[in-house]
Amino acid sequence: MTTALAPGRRSARLGGINPTFVRYELSRRFNRQTLIFMLLLPAVLYLALFNTGPQNARLPHGNFAAWMMLGIAVYGGAMAATSTAATISIEKTVGWLRMIKLSPLSPSAYIVVKILCSVLVAALPVAVVGVLGALTGAAADPAVWVAGLVVAWLGSAVFAALGITLGLAMKPEIVMHMPGLTMTALAFLGDLFIPLSGTMLEISRYTPMYGVGTLARYALTDGYTFNGDHNSLWGAVLNLVAWLFAFSFAASRRLAKSTNRM
Repeated sequence: MTTALAPGRRSARLGGINPTFVRYELSRRFNRQTLIFMLLLPAVLYLALFNTGPQNARLPHGNFAAWMMLGIAVYGGAMAATSTAATISIEKTVGWLRMIKLSPLSPSAYIVVKILCSVLVAALPVAVVGVLGALTGAAADPAVWVAGLVVAWLGSAVFAALGITLGLAMKPEIVMHMPGLTMTALAFLGDLFIPLSGTMLEISRYTPMYGVGTLARYALTDGYTFNGDHNSLWGAVLNLVAWLFAFSFAASRRLAKSTNRM
């Protein structure tokens, strides 16, 4: 006969994670100034770019506006997740990490909570871009539409881990400028804004946004680019997993060094 674990024992088995702490972390992420920036930037970018590409290009399951919508959704989710997670820099400065070290919460569990909350925040810009796509003529099969936006949302976990790494490695006054610059550069390299081909496409396949962007658009394009190149499904999965592991490992190492100094 089994019995339910007491709340304290359940929390211990999860590395100290409990719903109260998760709710607290999430509530701190929703402030007006941050939300306006997170929602406005991808919305403006989509409206500026959705009508700039090869409108007559034949996509298996949609049109160019849908292709751009999914790319901007990936960018918006990545930007929101990175910016949210990078606020750990402030927590390090004010001594919050010292309190975490004294709590039952393990460093790995703390990283998981930060990533989870950042991914939940990333749902907002992804949803906004999806709505704009519906209002501006983006066309795709319903299953393609939903699958692409869900991948764009969940794929933001990669960049939440990157945000934690940046936040722990830099001072708050520096790191606050990094998500915008870093994500925009990675988006161009990751084939999100402009269809790439040739050498640039080959370089793109090794960058962090390539995997998420390719997977988000895979059902729309059947893996093909506008120039007839084919993106490997498993190559995109490997890219996503590899970068998620690399950024998570770097975040864990930086957190361990930060807490050991205290």
